[in-house]
Amino acid sequence: MNKKNILSVKNLNKTYEKKGSAPNVAIENLNLNVQQGEIFGLLGPNGAGKTTFINILAGSVIKSSGKVEVWGFDLDKNPRQVRASIGIVAQEINIDPFFTPENLLDLQAGLYGIKKKDRITSKILNLVSLQKQAKSYSRSLSGGMKRRLMVAKSLVHQPPIIILDEPTAGVDVELRKNLWENVKTLNQDGATVILTTHYLEEAEKMCDRIGILNKGNLVALDTTKKLLEKIKIKKVFLKLSNKININLKKFKTLKILSSINDEISLSYDKNELEINQIIKLIEENGARILDLSTDDGDLEDVFLSLTKS
Repeated sequence: MNKKNILSVKNLNKTYEKKGSAPNVAIENLNLNVQQGEIFGLLGPNGAGKTTFINILAGSVIKSSGKVEVWGFDLDKNPRQVRASIGIVAQEINIDPFFTPENLLDLQAGLYGIKKKDRITSKILNLVSLQKQAKSYSRSLSGGMKRRLMVAKSLVHQPPIIILDEPTAGVDVELRKNLWENVKTLNQDGATVILTTHYLEEAEKMCDRIGILNKGNLVALDTTKKLLEKIKIKKVFLKLSNKININLKKFKTLKILSSINDEISLSYDKNELEINQIIKLIEENGARILDLSTDDGDLEDVFLSLTKS
């Protein structure tokens, strides 16, 4: 069954004009759809246009041209409804230190015009595991708790879309794990999640689909599985019974990465060569394989191949 597009972007452009210098193109002819209920990753190097795109959705940056629809609302015609449909968790922690989490969420709900009887403050604090700190001053919270409070603030108006901009930047491993568990819970409860992150291994594990931006252009958009299938080069690490010299002329794509005594590392194009052919080649050269491991590559390999100059 086809899923509904909860975010639709068509021919989106953003150019910053500068007097006396060439204009800076932040986003160029961007087209993408985000489907309801998915976790969508937007990746790219610094300056790729990720934050500009998020700021356009938030209404803090005005697009130069193009069309954006969020939850069926046109950004130009219904900006308030668009903002009400998304909850943004910014990278920077911006919390009043003299407010309690409970106060902050009630204040945030009030800014959205939510009546007291309709607020879900306790439910949100429980979701992000801050119920015990509900009445503590925010200044007394740990860095991890403040991050979770930022997530909580984005949920007060129960938006169908949650956008997280580098949610785990500069935090420790345990906190990163906790934050991703929160994200999975939100997604399981029905929220569509859009995230940016520099931790590509996290994007690989978390995201259903991924878009990669480079210099304002969308250079890839596909499921995580299909992006990983783009990796052609595979690596194999071998421990042999004795040192050998391999004749590489037989296979054009086979390369020696390192060879130290009886240990050898090779790379090859998996579309042109199979591992059993390499095993046969080793045996033909007079050695037995004592240990073998392979590296199929990961999202970082795809990312680098698409974003390198």
